[in-house]
Amino acid sequence: MVSVRGLPILAAILGVASVMPVFSHAEGASAPPVAHKQVSLPRVLVLATGGTISGKADTRSAIGYDAGAVTGEQLIAGVPGVEKLAQLQVEQISNIASQNMNSQVWFKLAERIRQAFANNEVDAVVITHGTDTMEETAFFLDNVIGDARPVILTGAMRPSTAISADGPANMYEAVKVAADPQARGRGVLVVLNDEVQSARGVSKMHTTALQTFHSPNLGPVGYVDPASVRFVAPAKPQQHLDLPADHTLPRVQIVYAHADMDAQQIDDAVKNGARGIVIAGMGDGNVSTDALAGIERAIKSGVIVVRSTRVGNGFVNRDVEVDDDHYGLVASMDLNPQKARILLQLLLANGKTSAADIQKAFSAGF
Repeated sequence: MVSVRGLPILAAILGVASVMPVFSHAEGASAPPVAHKQVSLPRVLVLATGGTISGKADTRSAIGYDAGAVTGEQLIAGVPGVEKLAQLQVEQISNIASQNMNSQVWFKLAERIRQAFANNEVDAVVITHGTDTMEETAFFLDNVIGDARPVILTGAMRPSTAISADGPANMYEAVKVAADPQARGRGVLVVLNDEVQSARGVSKMHTTALQTFHSPNLGPVGYVDPASVRFVAPAKPQQHLDLPADHTLPRVQIVYAHADMDAQQIDDAVKNGARGIVIAGMGDGNVSTDALAGIERAIKSGVIVVRSTRVGNGFVNRDVEVDDDHYGLVASMDLNPQKARILLQLLLANGKTSAADIQKAFSAGF
């Protein structure tokens, strides 16, 4: 039987990293030297929500898996050396596949982060999350967490049981960025595959590739590896909106534009009580003549309409092929439809109801 004290020696003999308990580093003689005591490390709260990073393989196909099968504590226990970066506290907020992510989980995350910062419980937060909706969760939190302390999202494209699982490396680097003083004041960040992306800029751009996350309009804000964290873009002022007291967001529908488009989806959204509509338009946020007539009807009924684009790159500009000023439309700028929807929901929940005020919020920072 090997004692705890002998584990590092055994690890050196076997050529593997010593995996020590994450939460215990002060047991008498086994404690590290004074200069490296755990109490001197940043305090990082890990909030686990599920996703592929916590998935396990399934036999239905060679790459099949079930998301949300591993707990946050199990994830941390499988990341050698992470305990040297920070004092870690793990809490399970949910354990779901990210296609099932919803606003109620967003509110739980936001309230817990706000509470942890208000009570000075932690110096930073890391959230483990599925990749399908990671950009939406990051963007929501970026708009409601009014604190300079880092909030980092990370995940994986391969489940925890896969050959060459990417979760442990991403988790390690997320904690490393969270613990770095340079990460303060940058809003919510997304860290995967050695890159640091802003919540506003980042999007999932490939269905299965490891290097799926990119910021097509803004580029990465930094890079990270086991040795260093390097930011290449300055921090930008962040806008912060209040959370609705009743923890509900106004109904905002996304309507996808296509050839031979009519106004049926737009008219149906209005009938079903939408307070806002985001158009995933063609090209520079364009729609057909029939759809534009439906948009005009929606605006006259008091619905805010935002023109975004189904194209993966580029800004949606005002008053190009569509007379935004005439119709009272909002151009999404760099925001894709899913992020435009979230920002419009939050703005409506904060009492912003004029197209001019909403356009200012969409254009903030540009």
